[in-house]
Amino acid sequence: MMKLHPVVALLALSLFVFFLLFPKVIADLRSDRQALLNFASAVPHLRKFKWNTNSSICTWHGVSCSLDGSRVVALRLPGIGLYGSIPDNSIGRLDALTTLSLHSNRLSGNLPSDITSLPSLRFIFLQQNQFSGEIPSPLSLQLNFIDLSFNSFSGKIPTTIQNLTYLTGLNLQNNLFSGSIPNVNLPRLTQLNMSNNQLNGSIPPSLAKFPNSSFQGNSLLCGQPLTQCPSFAPSPSPFPSIPPSPSPLTIPEKQKGKKSLSTGVIIGIVAGGVGGILGIAVLIFLCCMKRYYTKSGVQQRKDFNGGGSPKQPEDFSSGVQAAEKNKLVFFEGCSFNFDLEDLLRASAEVLGKGSYGTTYKAILEEGTNVVVKRLKEVVVGKREFDQQMEIIGTVAQHRNVVALRAYYFSKDEKLLIYDHIPAGSLSTRMHSNRDLGRTLDWESRLRIAHGAASGIAHIHAVAGGKLIHGNIKSSNVLLTNDNSGCISDVGLTPLMGFPTIPSRSAGYRAPEVIETKKCTQKSDIYSFGVLLLELLTGKAPVQPPGHDEVADLPRWVQSVVREEWTAEVFDTELIKFQNIEDEMVQMLQIAMACVANVPESRPDMNQVVQIIEDIQQFDSGNRPSSEDNKSRSPISPTP
Repeated sequence: MMKLHPVVALLALSLFVFFLLFPKVIADLRSDRQALLNFASAVPHLRKFKWNTNSSICTWHGVSCSLDGSRVVALRLPGIGLYGSIPDNSIGRLDALTTLSLHSNRLSGNLPSDITSLPSLRFIFLQQNQFSGEIPSPLSLQLNFIDLSFNSFSGKIPTTIQNLTYLTGLNLQNNLFSGSIPNVNLPRLTQLNMSNNQLNGSIPPSLAKFPNSSFQGNSLLCGQPLTQCPSFAPSPSPFPSIPPSPSPLTIPEKQKGKKSLSTGVIIGIVAGGVGGILGIAVLIFLCCMKRYYTKSGVQQRKDFNGGGSPKQPEDFSSGVQAAEKNKLVFFEGCSFNFDLEDLLRASAEVLGKGSYGTTYKAILEEGTNVVVKRLKEVVVGKREFDQQMEIIGTVAQHRNVVALRAYYFSKDEKLLIYDHIPAGSLSTRMHSNRDLGRTLDWESRLRIAHGAASGIAHIHAVAGGKLIHGNIKSSNVLLTNDNSGCISDVGLTPLMGFPTIPSRSAGYRAPEVIETKKCTQKSDIYSFGVLLLELLTGKAPVQPPGHDEVADLPRWVQSVVREEWTAEVFDTELIKFQNIEDEMVQMLQIAMACVANVPESRPDMNQVVQIIEDIQQFDSGNRPSSEDNKSRSPISPTP
């Protein structure tokens, strides 16, 4: 028997396998093609999308195939005006489909069960449509993310959700769901929203870790993190209560209402009074000790001049008092080694003039670059100023907050010394350098948004959760070398009172701040929402003279979205990037929640940070990678 050369044998085997499988590949593609054509012919659409029947379906708009071109694995047709119902036996025949994104259309009717049960389906984005009826209970066990929000789904949430062990996100808000929430315990679930439905009963303990905004708008829902569920008291007796028999010893008419106190009550009153006096004494003692240690801490700060004789300042020194010269107060851990005289001798460049003062870049003789902020109209005295500097110095110990290294206080001069961030501000990057082609891609905008949100969340968490920023805007978001957002001008509002709102800052102010002149953490969240809209639209909240087409950015975005032209709000520079529509829409939803008119309806910053992190992880997974990679991660790629 003749032996074949190994190479020839391998080639023959390959050809055999090819001809064996090729008919199946053709059949699968034909099946997928027919399913898509059935869908396109049955579902009307306002905007034409071209599917050239003479070309491969892998080149059709919104259609993605596997790497070998054998199957359709993704269908993305968001915001193109689809309306009507999805017929059975159309999309449900795409049994290799992993991603379905049809959000921001006008699709209605029931959701076919042959779609939700597709064996490979991992991501389903159907938000902002008009679907009704119940969610089909057969659900693909591979599902990673489900978004059915802003529809008219009704009935109970299917208990089969508890079988989705890969699920990381579930958005069901703004529907008509009723009944109780299934007792699910999904370890990978990091994003959950069931708000604004008709759910009732108690929230399962496994979901109590999510914020109350995930469940608000369900009037009959209770339990953590919402209000505590009422305990059931014993049923009242059906018989009327019988008044007790009068005591043989009746109280004389004149003495009614003047019952004598028992010995136990008198002892309790005396003990309470003594305890109160001791408590006041302890409180006074603690306040004295705090004041002592605060003074000691201030005295232990670095003073690089050693109490030398004062010297005449040169640049920043028009109002420096002679007795207070050369007393820069540095924070612990600062590596700078210069004094006020060195600072005043440095060459200075104006970086900008804001509502709180003028900012300079100072270049010291040894080559060190620092940023000096010269405050104006400070309304507090030295003691309050020192205390606020202590707080700011603590807050600035975070990678997304610009570090305050030192400060100077005199009667006529207040200086703050910060690290120099060379990449400049977000405002300059977005609105001043477009002619130079320095636009920001989607990944960079996500990183900036996450950094800024993390910095604000940190600010809101320190000082007992009572600290606010009060002046969040794109010029106060500085960019690091890796395009991470970094918050500057932290904690200055209490020093300045409430300054007159300059025109360039008015677009970031929450409605209640303009009326009450009082900033809160919720107004910070509104300002951050405007910042997100700025990143998404590429438009400044307040346009310069001659560009008045957008007088109020949140109102303009709301009007465009209301007309169901959501895609029109996004920056044209982002249109050239592929497969980011869902991430942009999710970010837009966050921004719109932040700029809600009612402060209580706005999310907290920790929740915003978590959602942006989810979008980042989805987005990073959406970079080119092997479609047939079967490895699983806690958070899988988004469509």
